[in-house]
Amino acid sequence: MSVLVGPQTRVVFQGITGSAGSFHASQCIKYGTQVVAGCTPNRGGETFKAEGPKGEVSVPVFDTVSEAVKQAGANTSCIFVPPLGAADAILEAIDAGCDLVVCITEGIPVMDMIRVRRALETAKAKLIGPNCPGIITPGSCKIGIMPGHIHKPGNIGVVSKSGTLTYEAVGQLTALGLGQSTCIGIGGDPVAGLDFVDCLKLFNDDPGTDAVIMMGEIGGNAEQNAAAWIKANMKKPVAGFIAGVTAPAGKRMGHAGAIISGGKGTADEKIAALTAAGVKVAPTPSEMGVTLKSLL
Repeated sequence: MSVLVGPQTRVVFQGITGSAGSFHASQCIKYGTQVVAGCTPNRGGETFKAEGPKGEVSVPVFDTVSEAVKQAGANTSCIFVPPLGAADAILEAIDAGCDLVVCITEGIPVMDMIRVRRALETAKAKLIGPNCPGIITPGSCKIGIMPGHIHKPGNIGVVSKSGTLTYEAVGQLTALGLGQSTCIGIGGDPVAGLDFVDCLKLFNDDPGTDAVIMMGEIGGNAEQNAAAWIKANMKKPVAGFIAGVTAPAGKRMGHAGAIISGGKGTADEKIAALTAAGVKVAPTPSEMGVTLKSLL
């Protein structure tokens, strides 16, 4: 089992003709993802070619996402559009009827994302990101920039703000013989789509997920909210890790939302909240996998 994406997922790549979009679309096709369309304004009618598991795949390019949905049957969008146009790209995908939008772009202005959040309140679509590595159901569907070869099909759900920590945790789990049901990189921007609680709900309800590992970081209160939800609702064991234990207050650390502001959002606060909720928190990044395994 998996959450959000699987063999039924049909992807349109917005920005497929750009350097980053074309490279990662090729990697997703090579992994076996059903990339059924590309979208770049004024490039409609072109064809994008890439090697798939069973030979060359030809992907039609459309001017709009709406055309990709109607003519190619796309139900999910992956966005590789530069920051100043990325929010409009998300809104276009939502308006076109995509069920899931995965936005990889980093550096989208916060005010633009506030418009997107407002639209999501009444839309059926779910958004992953922005500023994220994407989502993967190992052996079935990869949407984003994660290295597919480190993943292994299995029963551990993974959710993380950090792309790099996602790969590190997955690498450790796979080395321990623990496969993953679905891995979700939610990104670390202050205004974004799915959060920890949204993903934990999906994993909690998924019969194919036996345990979850979540990686958070300093800044905001998403981890504290997750801890409260876990304590009240989670039926499966959860392991965790919080990055930024040694981060100084007031200094932004990597992600746009990773900043201790007004004395709030510290790693110690988050670790305490998660521990009180019954989450086993790994003391160092190198112990994420064994911490999760100890709960099984």
